[in-house]
Amino acid sequence: MATKPYKDFSPDWYIDEAPPRSYRSIFKWGDPKAYKIPRENLYKLVKEIFGLTDDDFKKRKNLGLEEVNYDIPITLDAKHIKAFEKIVGKDNVSTDNYDRLSVAYGQTMLDLMRLREKIVENVPNAVLYPENKDQIVQIVDYCNKHLIPIYVYGGGSSVTRGVECIKGGISLDMRRNFNKVIEFNEINQTITVQAGMMGPELERILNNAPQTLKAKQPYSCGHFPQSFEYSTVGGWVVTRGAGQNSTYYGKIEDIVLSQEYATPIGYIKTDNTPRKATGPDIDHIMMGSEGAYGVLTHVTLRIFKYQPQNRYRFSYMFKNWNDAMNACREVMQGEFGYPSVFRVSDQEETQLMMRMYGISDTPLDTLLKLKGFKEGEKCLLLGFTDGEKKFGKNIAKNIRKICRRYGAMSLTGIVTRTWEHGRFTDPYLRDNMQDFGIIIDTLECAVNWDNMEQVHLDVRKYCKSRPNTIVTTHISHMYPQGANLYFIFISPFDNIEEFKKYHQGILDTIQKSGAAISHHHGIGKLFAPWLEGFMGKEQYGIIAALKKYFDPNNIMNPGGTLGFDLTEEEKRFMKE
Repeated sequence: MATKPYKDFSPDWYIDEAPPRSYRSIFKWGDPKAYKIPRENLYKLVKEIFGLTDDDFKKRKNLGLEEVNYDIPITLDAKHIKAFEKIVGKDNVSTDNYDRLSVAYGQTMLDLMRLREKIVENVPNAVLYPENKDQIVQIVDYCNKHLIPIYVYGGGSSVTRGVECIKGGISLDMRRNFNKVIEFNEINQTITVQAGMMGPELERILNNAPQTLKAKQPYSCGHFPQSFEYSTVGGWVVTRGAGQNSTYYGKIEDIVLSQEYATPIGYIKTDNTPRKATGPDIDHIMMGSEGAYGVLTHVTLRIFKYQPQNRYRFSYMFKNWNDAMNACREVMQGEFGYPSVFRVSDQEETQLMMRMYGISDTPLDTLLKLKGFKEGEKCLLLGFTDGEKKFGKNIAKNIRKICRRYGAMSLTGIVTRTWEHGRFTDPYLRDNMQDFGIIIDTLECAVNWDNMEQVHLDVRKYCKSRPNTIVTTHISHMYPQGANLYFIFISPFDNIEEFKKYHQGILDTIQKSGAAISHHHGIGKLFAPWLEGFMGKEQYGIIAALKKYFDPNNIMNPGGTLGFDLTEEEKRFMKE
């Protein structure tokens, strides 16, 4: 993932594999051997905006190369450890310090900052690696009888402190053993998998379905979050996640057909009919519960024909953000079908993308300037279609008509292919930037079309209240009635408390603006203080009552998940 050599000074980017059992091996994003360093022109832009010099990049900070070492005693009685060993086998129970920490933190920026500072807290007493749902049922039953907290770890890509073991207890690591296909039904076009199935493995199985499943043709899961390489099906479901192709395939709640949960009150299995009018939908009650009601074991998903040869790629440059937003709304309300990937970047993100992907100072950049597309104003739209070939062609044709009506210039599908090449590797930039004290983090929200611009302005205004801060925004999931706004902020931070205060301010601003505080990241323990304020007291009371029904002893992911067991003083009622 290296870029071209720098012509001028180049920082000593860390490109080696993290040492085994080190803090960095836990907090590093993705493939242990992979890395990505910024292009030289992006590095220069960062220095320019932050008022830094090459001297600021001559000494790396807190690389986390030391071996994990902490002193948090195991408080769980030895008889309970032996009971778990009897359920899952001795080899599937670990009290090793490294294993305990490896499932205690996800990819929340607070997690990463703490690990770099070697701040270890809220680790489980033991890690269990279940192999089948019967074992999970026994574990939940045993823990409920003995009041032992249960946490669940999937791919570990949570950015909301979703996996942190606030009350100790045990953590179920689903990756090692709980990752198999249970059933494939080509007639219904569904697949049932264990919740620990990783995204890439599911897609590999489906893409090669004639060989792996004896199917008549290849299939796709249709769900590709940026965390795709390191997230599980179970994680997608319990956080109500969205993939980058959700405009066509839908969010995960549109893809899930049925679920199974081991809960303290018994085993819950929903039916798999595609639509029904049989009272409130249990599937939607359970999706988004983030382990607070029970442990998700099996998921049945709708699957889709894999037809990448039918894709029509496109990209357009608009002269301003309002034109781009209005064009997107017309596409989504045009009733001629939806594109699959469909995303538009605001002015600042467009400028950054052109640096990242090497478009700045090229003949294309010169042509844009000649045609009146101004730096700091122009906005990039890109995407592609999925589905039957003529269907996709018709969508692309209508998108072209609408974009041209707003004065957009076609950049062809080349820009989209470049974005596709980097969409799963861009997060690798984060680690190298943070090595020099520069934090890259994200927040996103759901909005309607009529308040989108105001939310965009309000959140950017707050983010920019911090001097020398890059704040980019894009819309990457769109619907006829609205979309998401995805904010990325980049800035040097000196300490954790400074970052926490800034992060809380952004969430306050999102809440005040009337947007939903999360479109697809979930809530976890980090966003939890804002949830009741967003939903309203009466509405929040419903999910609180469900918590008491499913988990009367509060053993399932306790410690603030979804706002449960927070005091009134800890909640932030910011919505106006």
